[in-house]
Amino acid sequence: MVNPNEDDILERPIPIDEDAAERVQLRIRRTLPGRRIDKYLHGRFPRLSRTALQRLIKQGAITVNGQPSKPSYELLGGDVVDVILPPPEPREVIPENIPIEIVYEDDYLLALNKAAGIICHPARGDQTGTLANALVYYANSLSHGEDPFRPGIVHRLDKNTTGIMLVAKTDEAHWRLSLQFERRTVQKTYLAVVHGNPHLDADTIDAPIGVHPVVREKFAVMVRENKIDLARSAVTRYVVGERYGDYALVQLFPKTGRTHQLRVHMSHIGHPIVGDTMYGGRPISEFDITGSGSVTPLFVHQALHAWRIEFRHPILERPMELEAPFPPPFRTLVTLLRNTRTTRAR
Repeated sequence: MVNPNEDDILERPIPIDEDAAERVQLRIRRTLPGRRIDKYLHGRFPRLSRTALQRLIKQGAITVNGQPSKPSYELLGGDVVDVILPPPEPREVIPENIPIEIVYEDDYLLALNKAAGIICHPARGDQTGTLANALVYYANSLSHGEDPFRPGIVHRLDKNTTGIMLVAKTDEAHWRLSLQFERRTVQKTYLAVVHGNPHLDADTIDAPIGVHPVVREKFAVMVRENKIDLARSAVTRYVVGERYGDYALVQLFPKTGRTHQLRVHMSHIGHPIVGDTMYGGRPISEFDITGSGSVTPLFVHQALHAWRIEFRHPILERPMELEAPFPPPFRTLVTLLRNTRTTRAR
């Protein structure tokens, strides 16, 4: 399926620093039928995607015989191709002094309590403000993995989900931890405050998840047969820990690790997570809970916290169980709900 934004991307020029740009001239020795210029150049400059090369051609940074060309132009013997190449993107994450809360650390791994509002790793070399930037600044060594923009990162949390995350400091620790996640022997427990009062004390949600058919940034449960091939299996077990009338505190145990899985599944059963406006949740304030006090929302994001993780140490082979302290807004929310429940019960 064609990305609806692909045409916009192709029309968007690539910024080129004239001083740092590389200039290359290529002479085509002989004609090869069907040799499009974008494909040919991708073979010569594999660090650039075909889409990037097509954008460079369209903006005139690549010419044939001194004239503008098209990505579909088929090269002929004797053609002279002049190319202005942007400098390579940085392949290392920039260290940044961003505070991180370390829960556990040894020579092979560390565990941290991720804050809300920070993404796990950059999408490109010059992006900053991510957890990876903070880790590169903090740690003397991190595993390399397969992606240079994800040093040490074995698994991820959504930008606004808080809680426990494991980070590998050596390559051996990384692949051994990754194998545990792949085999689903890592046990993760999340806590969430949800809207409504779930009918069951515990249940398992087995509902496949795929990209939302309209909003590409969202995910959805695919319940129609003709959509099932676009979805991936997703299973979540939940247990209601405390009930507060219009809200409940639930423990969530993901059996699979799909993007936005817990948020989508709780919304699917009619109990979206508080503050999760993308999936039907609503921000709530002290006034909403008690009828008095501040009207400022306690959360500007989903009230979801990765509380506990159980795994086997990748090198020392001993069982590990680590917990991440609750962030203040989450603790305040639960305290208010508990106090209100106690007051009503009197």
